[in-house]
Amino acid sequence: MVKSALQVARAAYQPKLPKALQGSVIAVEGEPTQSVGNQEEIKAMFPNTYGMPVITFEEGEQKPMDAINVGIILSGGQAPGGHNVISGLYDGVKSLNPNSKLYGFLMGPGGLVDHKYVEFNDEFINEYRNTGGFDIIGSGRTKLEKESQFESGIEILRQLGIKALVIIGGDDSNTNACVLAEYYAAKNYGVQVIGCPKTIDGDLKNDQIETSFGFDTACKTYSELIGNIQRDCNSARKYWHFIKLMGRSASHIALECALQTQPNVCLVSEEVEQKNMSLDDVVTYISGIVAARAAEGNNFGTVLIPEGLIEFIPAIKKLIAELNEVLTDPATGESRVFANAEEQIAFVKGNIAPENLAILESLPADVARQLCLDRDPHGNVQVSLIETEKLLSRMVATKLDAWKKEGKFCGKFSAQHHFFGYEGRCAAPSNYDADYCYSLGYNASRLIANGKTGYMSIIKNTTAPAAEWIAGGVPITMMMNMERRNGAMKPVIRKALVELDGAPFKFFAAHREEWAQNTCYVYPGPIQYWGPTEVCDQCTKTLALEKK
Repeated sequence: MVKSALQVARAAYQPKLPKALQGSVIAVEGEPTQSVGNQEEIKAMFPNTYGMPVITFEEGEQKPMDAINVGIILSGGQAPGGHNVISGLYDGVKSLNPNSKLYGFLMGPGGLVDHKYVEFNDEFINEYRNTGGFDIIGSGRTKLEKESQFESGIEILRQLGIKALVIIGGDDSNTNACVLAEYYAAKNYGVQVIGCPKTIDGDLKNDQIETSFGFDTACKTYSELIGNIQRDCNSARKYWHFIKLMGRSASHIALECALQTQPNVCLVSEEVEQKNMSLDDVVTYISGIVAARAAEGNNFGTVLIPEGLIEFIPAIKKLIAELNEVLTDPATGESRVFANAEEQIAFVKGNIAPENLAILESLPADVARQLCLDRDPHGNVQVSLIETEKLLSRMVATKLDAWKKEGKFCGKFSAQHHFFGYEGRCAAPSNYDADYCYSLGYNASRLIANGKTGYMSIIKNTTAPAAEWIAGGVPITMMMNMERRNGAMKPVIRKALVELDGAPFKFFAAHREEWAQNTCYVYPGPIQYWGPTEVCDQCTKTLALEKK
């Protein structure tokens, strides 16, 4: 295979490990834990994995360990650094006993159910160290939630002698990991299940998990692109660029990119909801900034839009909630099946409340259509399909035309549109993500060695040099609550949304008026892998502000 010069050089990079993981470790247990919500319900559903303590690893005495076979699954959307999690896990289990084996299940959880796998060796692993993507074994979005799936999985795990399974995924995937851990524990099958926090969206975080891997690299990739656009914008001085950013429901990516690039406008969905803003309110806000800049002769600018914005506009959020109910078959808990999109839309319009129908029909036809169509496997609106950036620019243009007739707008408005999503999901991981992911995988091997199940691998204190990072594990049940999904209450990991009283948002809010009126663009440039620490090894501005 032909490799670029960067690929060749990057393959030689040796990720840094926390000092506590560089030799033998002992597990130090904290106090018993409880779920973040619905404690009684979660405890009843997870009697074998609920209430376990948070684990911290410290340097300890070397103990001989029998060889162990471990399986690994990549689940959900790609995120930079997944290959390093696998590399770290491989090196970790081999360091415990050279005869240990690591198997990868192909194309996500479906590989476990369908018994499709590969065995890793040194040559195989070495081809993928410090690379982006999930192509080493592929990923998928199959949900692990049925007993038949669990039983099919145990068949191949027994056949291969696998005693531990590591699932790399986001909140939904790790919810499935928690369910699987509980099932195997209840059945006394002797298989440990460990989770690993992955998602570029940044919404898998809490007091124990500082960040999900891939977030750093994705934000730096998007920020480079935004910076390039802003440089072009400031050069041509004739376009407003509306840029939608991947991130699903939460606005973490949009906020981080705003902190890195200082655009004229950045919408934060969580603030839109808190202020009970309508779609027209959002449009008026953007239009006001466009008009103010035009008055100064600046008919250009940038607008950052979180992917899930539409879901946070209260009236539309209420509409979506009812659509989710209507589109779920109460008998099966699965999505209703329709002959075609037109039949589905007609069914929706005939079965929702009049006030929600009015909201639906007030939206542009293409947006209304997208809201009515199928959900993803986890019951979420497929927000990436809704072209919010075009919707907003179109509505801004209409409002500015009206203002021009009223003498409220004296400039010109011309829009360009962008959606940054896939550009960041498989980028070569930054030094931060390369180190963080390798540590997460290596740490998972120590959780396995200590007999843990139903835990998520965690690395903390990551604003410090890597040697000072803290390794351990947190019970997945600690992060769970009950939420309504597909028409029924289900246990899920609580998503972390942008905290409006948190330091990152407060910093942004304190500077956004200046950034709106003036041209304060920052141009981050491409990710750097070699050079000064302040250029190559820094974490996100979000994390730095949170830990300041």
